[in-house]
Amino acid sequence: MESILSVISAKMRAAFAAAGYDPAYGRVTVSNRPDLCEYQCSGALAAAKQYHCAPMVVAGNVAAKLPPETFAMAEAVAPGFINLKLSGSFLQNYLEEMRTAEDFGVEKSGMGKTIVVDYGGANVAKPLHIGHLRPAIIGEALKRLYRFFGWNAIGDVHLGDWGLQMGLIIAELQLRQPELPYFDADFSGEYPAEPPFTLSELEEIYPTASARKKEDPAFAQRAHEATLALQRGERGCRAIWAHIMALSLPDLHRIYDKLDVHFEAWLGESDADPYIPAMIARLKDEGYAVESEGALVFPVAEETDKKEVPPCILVKSDGAAIYATTDLATMVQRMQDYAPDKILYVTDKRQALHFEQIFRAARKSGIVPTGTELEHLGHGTMNGKDGKPFKTRDGGVLRLEQLIGEMTDFVRAKVVENRIVEADKVEETTDQIALAALKYGDLSNLPTKDYNFDLERFAAFEGNTGPYILYTIVRVRSILAKYGAWEQLPIAEPCSIAAKDLMRSITGFAPALESALAASAPSQICAYIYELAGNVNKFYHETPILREDDEEKKAGHIALVGLAKRILEQCIAILGFTAPERM
Repeated sequence: MESILSVISAKMRAAFAAAGYDPAYGRVTVSNRPDLCEYQCSGALAAAKQYHCAPMVVAGNVAAKLPPETFAMAEAVAPGFINLKLSGSFLQNYLEEMRTAEDFGVEKSGMGKTIVVDYGGANVAKPLHIGHLRPAIIGEALKRLYRFFGWNAIGDVHLGDWGLQMGLIIAELQLRQPELPYFDADFSGEYPAEPPFTLSELEEIYPTASARKKEDPAFAQRAHEATLALQRGERGCRAIWAHIMALSLPDLHRIYDKLDVHFEAWLGESDADPYIPAMIARLKDEGYAVESEGALVFPVAEETDKKEVPPCILVKSDGAAIYATTDLATMVQRMQDYAPDKILYVTDKRQALHFEQIFRAARKSGIVPTGTELEHLGHGTMNGKDGKPFKTRDGGVLRLEQLIGEMTDFVRAKVVENRIVEADKVEETTDQIALAALKYGDLSNLPTKDYNFDLERFAAFEGNTGPYILYTIVRVRSILAKYGAWEQLPIAEPCSIAAKDLMRSITGFAPALESALAASAPSQICAYIYELAGNVNKFYHETPILREDDEEKKAGHIALVGLAKRILEQCIAILGFTAPERM
């Protein structure tokens, strides 16, 4: 189903042609003066130069050729614009087609295509912190958006489970419990089934080891050696690594489930490790990888670079692989397993240089063919209400679970105080509202920009917030429930300005999603549903929906708000949250 702008522009192009002008001038845009018109075309200004006549003459000739069944108003205004208002019957027919079409008539532009969305970026043996919030919820929303457009969308958490952090944990554990069999080179039996640490102990071991590394060069060397031993397959190190994974993964699943964030692939750097030897050998054989100061590097600089782009380090001088190595090997793995048409990475924007390097290396070497698109969406940071980095009271990094808990507690207090639902529904309703507040508060910001986290503002039931969107949906559900069966009711012509504004908002659904997809910006979906919710509430306040005596008019009102509700529900499903039954 074509967007309404495409349909209107086609009619405008036909009018230009009928008036004897080049149809290419018939581009229509949404008016930035809604007090004057709904849509506008400025093509007559350019056409006047080609045809050597006054713009108002061109505009008048074209306006006279526009079909009255489509446009309630089509007038030429100085200096040569064509101002447009749609007819009620045209809007009625367009919305009726949306109502009855699958997925509201959105074109499935991604059918037959595969995308891998790399987001989350969790590190095993470490609790998720607030820095993991943005990649998780932005990545999840984009994955769902691609899926809505027909793509086979595969979300990969891409675990950090293979680098120096593993070596640090192993070295610290050896320092604390040297008697463990994992550190006995002569041990040939079965290692213990139970890990030698709990999850909470594991989460304490890493920061302790990380701090020790900075103060103790000998310990730092042992950690590097343990990392190499793990990567080379040393039996004891691999067994400790398996314990770490067994403890960490269920906890990561638990926290991501709270965010309603789900990955189709729980793969990590370790899964890419088997691909590294052959990849390195090929890059060396084909001359892409060269030695530099004992390390193996891939020069990726180009003559057109306006700033220095350092070589991509593949193997350090001590023989260890690093992030660039595993990221390239992960591309090898993904091309082999999925043959994707696109790989999208959602990480902190401070990693921009890293992705520039590996993208160039992947392209130059043919690891990723030209037909596969590579995109890095570098997101901004979430700061505190004061605009400064978000910290705990003692200056530490706030755990993600704690942030979720604070939002949940705040919302629960409001739910209980206002007696929104019965006691047995408090927790379920609280979780839904809190998640909407948290996700919408983040997603409504442009992904690439920093923003300030404001718990009270994000959880407000008024304004541009998640709870406001939910409240609008719940309000409409209540109206529909009181009316009865409504799903098959046809759309009627608009009966008021408020009705027409609501209908025009609904027609913006596909363009909003298409724009969000093109820009990798879920914020554009948030902007759309905030406008739509505003028009729903305006229509509600100005129209006696259920009190209407004329049953035909009442049915038309119900069909309209019912369609708006379905659109809002579809949008929040893409953003990653749902509405409760009551608020």
